[in-house]
Amino acid sequence: MSHADDIQALPRPNGWSDRISYAMVSWLTDVGAVSIDAVTAVGSIAIFALRTGSWLLTRLPRKETLLPNFYQVGVRSLPVVALTGTFIGMVLAVQSYSQFAGLGLQTRLGGVINITLVTELGPVLAGTMLAGRVGSAMAAELGTMRVTEQIDALSSMGANPYHYLVVPRLLACLCLIPALTVVANFMGVVGGAYYSIVHLGIDTFHYWHNSQSFVGNYDLFTGLFKSLFFGGAIALLGCHRGFHCDPGAEGVGRAATQAFVYSFVVIIVMDLFLGIALINIYDMIWPEESALI
Repeated sequence: MSHADDIQALPRPNGWSDRISYAMVSWLTDVGAVSIDAVTAVGSIAIFALRTGSWLLTRLPRKETLLPNFYQVGVRSLPVVALTGTFIGMVLAVQSYSQFAGLGLQTRLGGVINITLVTELGPVLAGTMLAGRVGSAMAAELGTMRVTEQIDALSSMGANPYHYLVVPRLLACLCLIPALTVVANFMGVVGGAYYSIVHLGIDTFHYWHNSQSFVGNYDLFTGLFKSLFFGGAIALLGCHRGFHCDPGAEGVGRAATQAFVYSFVVIIVMDLFLGIALINIYDMIWPEESALI
């Protein structure tokens, strides 16, 4: 019997006290159902990740299955990441200039734009574009294979679906999202510099000098390190949604939507906690520099 059947089995309220009790029972039932579904989903994803990781550490996939995924994840995602990164840099310049000009600090605009790009917006932007273009496509492709029983056919022929389908996609995301992050960072820096110098009239020397003093090697490492976690989450969530797709065309579409939504939420949450952890590590390694800031 489902939770809805349990609610329908309750006696209908007559007075105000009965109505309040009925509403509280309904609310608690809904909260319990959501909690159970959330715990079940987390456990299912964890088991899926462990199985994929065991095959990743046991045996690498063949290049015939690996290279097409590298092409789909890296080469096909390059134009949209580069274009979006360019305009994000310009948008940062437009939105930040008036506040900095009011304080007479417009020459420091380059430092703020570039450090924001390399530490936060670059990896998050690359991860979001990868989740929208690649993660949902993985879920739709694998979901179609699940609905048409192609995954079961692979198992019956002796091929492990995790090794043949999931591991190549996971490796492609892990290996190529740092490169996409570098592209997003570079194009964002170029776009911000172009708009700031050409359209806003900021001095070129001071713009790049302040950028160099603001952005360090640890900042570049921070963005690339975050992107590895984003790529792994995108691949695992997209493939998991495809493997556990509901029957029919509606189930495939729902799996693709869930893959993007879950990936985006996980990227934002991971970005927060990874950012806090990396800042604390920086303070532990270089306490004198953090004290100066």
